[in-house]
Amino acid sequence: MIAGLGATAVPMDGGKTFFALEKDSLEAAEFFTPAIDAALEFRRLGKHYYFPGWHQPAPLFALIVNEDRWREAEPAAKAQIETVCRDNIRHGLAEAGALQFATLVEMGPRGVKMPRWSETILDALEAAWLSVVEDERAKDANFKRAWDSLASFRRDYAIWSELGYARGR
Repeated sequence: MIAGLGATAVPMDGGKTFFALEKDSLEAAEFFTPAIDAALEFRRLGKHYYFPGWHQPAPLFALIVNEDRWREAEPAAKAQIETVCRDNIRHGLAEAGALQFATLVEMGPRGVKMPRWSETILDALEAAWLSVVEDERAKDANFKRAWDSLASFRRDYAIWSELGYARGR
């Protein structure tokens, strides 16, 4: 996606990202959330931290279970797994939101600037992503099914999002 905008993406293990930035092998990096990036000391190297992180608004993890194994699992085991996964999501969303502002407040005195991406850049990133989506939808029926479901949810959720939040207040 980013290649269409003139950049080269270099997938890299998180531990190697810091050292690549330190050695000027990378011009920029995106890893996770402000709190995690701070724990990895990225703020020592980067003096600009751009927002919004539209491509990763929340840290979520996935548990993938073989479908045959899942069907074979006892109902109690399924219930335990589902309960733990749901709680992990609730905890992760709550904790992630609560940790970010303190980290951002600490960055300012360290000389880190936090500019917002311009609408022009955000529009270009979104257009590049949607081009990738269309290519994948055409090639992969599972991707198409998943994306169409997500897009439908996002359209419906936008009703709540637009009405339910007082932006900038």
